[in-house]
Amino acid sequence: MAFFNYTIILSIAIFFTISSATQFTIDTDKQALLALKSNFLSINSYTTPLSNWLNDHSSPCNWTGVTCSQQRVVELDLSGMGLGGLISPHIGNLSFLTSLLLQNNQLSGPIPDQIGKLFRLNNLNVSFNLINGEIPTNLSRCSDLVNLDLMQNQISGNIPDDLSRLSKLERLNLARNRFFGQIPLSITNISSLTYLNLGTNSLIGGIPSELGNLRNLRILDLSINNLSGNVPQSVYNMSSMVYLVLADNDLTGDLPTNIGFSLPNLLGFNFCFNKFTGSIPSSLHNLTRIRSIRMSWMFLEGSVPPGLENLQDLEMYNIGYNRIVSNGDDGLSFLTSLTNATRLSYLAIDGNLLEGRIPESIGSLSKDLTKLYMGGNRIYGRIPASIGKLRGLKLLNLSHNLISGEIPPEIGMLTYLQELELSGNRLSGNIPVSIGNLEKLNKVSISGNKLVGSFPFQGINWWEAYRQNSRNLRI
Repeated sequence: MAFFNYTIILSIAIFFTISSATQFTIDTDKQALLALKSNFLSINSYTTPLSNWLNDHSSPCNWTGVTCSQQRVVELDLSGMGLGGLISPHIGNLSFLTSLLLQNNQLSGPIPDQIGKLFRLNNLNVSFNLINGEIPTNLSRCSDLVNLDLMQNQISGNIPDDLSRLSKLERLNLARNRFFGQIPLSITNISSLTYLNLGTNSLIGGIPSELGNLRNLRILDLSINNLSGNVPQSVYNMSSMVYLVLADNDLTGDLPTNIGFSLPNLLGFNFCFNKFTGSIPSSLHNLTRIRSIRMSWMFLEGSVPPGLENLQDLEMYNIGYNRIVSNGDDGLSFLTSLTNATRLSYLAIDGNLLEGRIPESIGSLSKDLTKLYMGGNRIYGRIPASIGKLRGLKLLNLSHNLISGEIPPEIGMLTYLQELELSGNRLSGNIPVSIGNLEKLNKVSISGNKLVGSFPFQGINWWEAYRQNSRNLRI
């Protein structure tokens, strides 16, 4: 009798083993994909990106965007295919899926709860869509997730604490959504994180000091939120940090003078549009590999520290709209130091208290320089002829200074120039005919000067220029 019972139990066990093994097959994967397709819409009527997804005898392993392994769907890449509609709950039946890429479409609706069934998933990217609702709580069941990218959607609610269960997560991108509340402390327990982007949301409160526990973090972006208070010292001590972006918040406090030593691997530093005080940390100019330094629209004082000549890889230097000072004819000599930065494309020192003459060396700045902002200071003297060597310039702003003399004809050598701002100075003499050669020029501001002569209107909005300078300009 015991043997009989054992045989029955063994038979039942074998049955359920076979049943569960055959419950999900390539055929069920196929039906799940067809259910997905039925919920999708083609945004462009002239394209049919999933035209070979057919309910016939074809294998889904040969379908567009589908990758199989051992006759199971393991990757689904429908990125940039012009798809609208909803993500079907049947996504949860693709039980062997490891990568789901739906970015750059116009998908809407929420992320279905059934996503939590995909316990093999390690890459989920639905960025740049119109997805709304909240993050499903059971997403934390996808314990193999390495990359979670929900950027640029309409997802709202608090950032769920359950994300901390994703112990293998390396990249978390929740930027450009509608998240509110505080940064959850639970995120600071995901020790594997190397990339954390919570920018452009509605987060409030302070930056948790526990973020300093993320010793592997290389990129931190908390920009464009409503964060307040001081930046914890622990954040400044994250020596692995490569890009630190805290711009456009309500953060306060002095910038640490030793930041260039405590963050030795920095390539990008963006603290613009905050309430930071103190001076420009001179140690930043010791970071020989740094590419971007952005500290505009704050309350920094003092002078530009030495060391800019060390920054040969620098591409952007923006200290505009602070209280930075300089004095005497050589007050702008730090610009000469920047001539070593051969990749510099953006330079902004406008809206400060800088005094001095524009050095002749300005023409030796990078040939890649496209935007040069120097307006709103106390710069005097003439515009050097060497300005004409900056052939890559698209914008030149010297407005609202004390610059005198004539506009050098070499301005006409800036063939890529689109915007020329010279208003509010003491310029005099004739407008050089060479400006008429600037065919790309579409914005000119020369009012508040003492210029005379005919305006060379070829290739520019000459009527706007005339209107702005009508008291002094004769046409």
